[in-house]
Amino acid sequence: MFGFLSKDKIFHDIFLELADKIHEAAGLLKTMVETGDHREEYASRIKNVEHQCDDLTHKLVRTLNSTFITPFDREDIHDLAVKLDDVVDLIDSTADRLVAFNVSRIGSEAAALTDVLLRQTEVIKRALGQLGKADHILDRCVEIHTLENEGDQLFHQGLVNLFRREQNPIELLKQKEIIEKVERATDRCEDVANVL
Repeated sequence: MFGFLSKDKIFHDIFLELADKIHEAAGLLKTMVETGDHREEYASRIKNVEHQCDDLTHKLVRTLNSTFITPFDREDIHDLAVKLDDVVDLIDSTADRLVAFNVSRIGSEAAALTDVLLRQTEVIKRALGQLGKADHILDRCVEIHTLENEGDQLFHQGLVNLFRREQNPIELLKQKEIIEKVERATDRCEDVANVL
């Protein structure tokens, strides 16, 4: 797939950089949720990474628009860029909510979901590094889907536990939104796998 034209390397490099940045944002979110300290600082760092991803996505679209022959279907390149952007946007949105809501504690399932998300973004990095090898990409896609299923189980159990333990309705709504956002980010990783 990649490697025949000079522009192929540009697409490949942008996708790899995007995947690396998304993995960085997922790692920051996981640390932010686990430590509970310096949330504003972590949210700011995630916002910075999200802006870098936006710049990379714009660069990719400009390259796509100026390239006559692409390494694979143009719509697939565009869809992959959009799905990757969706992942980092949800990570950023989750960090923003954690700060805005001043959530004092996070359920163990939400914390475990951030770990699933981090593992998914690691697999996405590996998959994008193997874009020219379809058999290896399919293996990575199966890994991403398996992790998304694990995330679904954590999400459902987290909601059950949240509604059983949380008596304060405001706190319940805050935590429910946080766990839903992280779960949606794991779903968006699955969308990336579907495009791949």
